[in-house]
Amino acid sequence: MKSKEIMESFSEEETFQFGMRIGESAKEKDVFALLGDLGVGKTVFIKGVAAGLGIKEPVNSPTFTIVQVYEGGRLPFYHFDVYRIGDVEEMDEIGYEDCFYGTGVSFVEWANLIEEIMPEYTTWITMEKDLKKGFDYRRITIEKERESGRP
Repeated sequence: MKSKEIMESFSEEETFQFGMRIGESAKEKDVFALLGDLGVGKTVFIKGVAAGLGIKEPVNSPTFTIVQVYEGGRLPFYHFDVYRIGDVEEMDEIGYEDCFYGTGVSFVEWANLIEEIMPEYTTWITMEKDLKKGFDYRRITIEKERESGRP
């Protein structure tokens, strides 16, 4: 059973705040998939998540390193960007299982590219623009599986 929530953001600050709320409520072993086109605001959202987790250091997209680890908050934060991943097996080399099933919170940008290894209990977040509603408008859809599949 999935639950679905739709939020509308009309500014970069609102997008950041939505991310911050997710970070404040995130728990150990939470895994989030973040989908959306280039330039839709995924990094702004992730920066909000990091702030919600209490991370003070600068947060950037790990496009070339695949994963960036932040340990200065209330939980370890694993930020993946798998846009440039050539094969899902590369995730084994990175040690993704230690992150997904460890003591922290994982966010995976472009998770649709590695969907087969995403945990069943992943929360899927899709960000979309709608220029008819304004340049800064974002529709953020959050779909969450029921908790029973959680380890």
